[in-house]
Amino acid sequence: MKCERNWNRKSVWKAATILTAATLLFSSVAVYAAEDDDETVSLAATAKSAEFTMSTAYPGMSATAGDSLSFDLDFISPDGEGHDVTLTTVSLPDDWEGYFKGSSTEVSIVHISGNTTNDSDLVSYSLTIPDEAEDGEYEVELLAATEDGDESTLILTLNVAAEVRGESSFTSEYPEQEGATGTSFTFDATLVNNRSTDQTYSLSSSAPTGWSVTIVPSDDTSTMVASIDVEAESSQGLTITVTPPETVEQGDYTIPVTATSANETLSMDLNITITGTYDISLSTSDGLLSFDAYENKASNVTLVITNNGNVDLTNVTLSSSAPTDWEVSFSESTIDTIEAGASVEVTASVTPCEDSITGDYETDITVSTDETSDTAAFRVSVKTSSTWGFVAIAIIIVLVVILGVIFRKFGRR
Repeated sequence: MKCERNWNRKSVWKAATILTAATLLFSSVAVYAAEDDDETVSLAATAKSAEFTMSTAYPGMSATAGDSLSFDLDFISPDGEGHDVTLTTVSLPDDWEGYFKGSSTEVSIVHISGNTTNDSDLVSYSLTIPDEAEDGEYEVELLAATEDGDESTLILTLNVAAEVRGESSFTSEYPEQEGATGTSFTFDATLVNNRSTDQTYSLSSSAPTGWSVTIVPSDDTSTMVASIDVEAESSQGLTITVTPPETVEQGDYTIPVTATSANETLSMDLNITITGTYDISLSTSDGLLSFDAYENKASNVTLVITNNGNVDLTNVTLSSSAPTDWEVSFSESTIDTIEAGASVEVTASVTPCEDSITGDYETDITVSTDETSDTAAFRVSVKTSSTWGFVAIAIIIVLVVILGVIFRKFGRR
């Protein structure tokens, strides 16, 4: 009995010892966990907040091989302090070109003002995708960092689709025209931008010396332009006017016109055929444009018609504009052909009306073809007929004789 009682005492003592050790161990773990939690809270409370952030409104874009893109970068300084931030391109796909730009100049450091609003329009990131870029998704990583180690990273994601070469175009509906010297030629053209970004095209032409080329938008024909903006995947109508010099010779001429953007050069040729110089003149054999005429009597004047051009003139017609009731006729009212440099004489017959009063009158005579014309204004002086003059003198003499007889007869009484 005594041994059994001693064994029970030992068992109770061991159990108590184990329980006490377990209690102490649990308390130590709890205290350590509590201390660890306190330390975590303390670290979280004392963690440094970001001094600035860098962002862009559109970090993901679709683009086309050969495009040039620009990303406006915004900076926020929530700590109220100003910072000088170093800008770095961390990663860029092979053969791509990218740089930070501020006020049209490449920059590497930017100063962020100490306020909580966006510092916008400070810096942009210019990115150029090579023409050979294959379809796929690409990433560009940008880094902004201060001297004390604060950083902000920005990832740009580009979905690129290779563009079909020649998809954009610069064309005219009727690129070939012909006309005579002195003619202005008008071409309706269309500039198509099939790229995924807006393009600014510079417009130019390589016309021969002395030629004039003007380009205006089809929707604003009063404004000549040297460049024009065309939105992505849209077109712009243009009116191109080409004026050759007055001394241009007969022949074929090519006028190249080019639209050039940062990504492509679009060209077309305007073809003009000058059919010749058409010039006709009307005068008289002595060069005088005046003559005398009598009422109701035809007066003839010799007209000289000269082809001053370098091509033959056909179907040459004569017409007139004279006072009312006057008659004008020609020995030839139509001439089939006048060769280049040749002259032809035609007689014009002008008859004033019967009751024409003595004085000067104007009669216009016009020579014309389908291509050119000329008008001569003649001064016609209407005179009294000499027959009537003799009659008038005879009447006066008779009246004088009668008066003399009357004076003699009644004078004797």
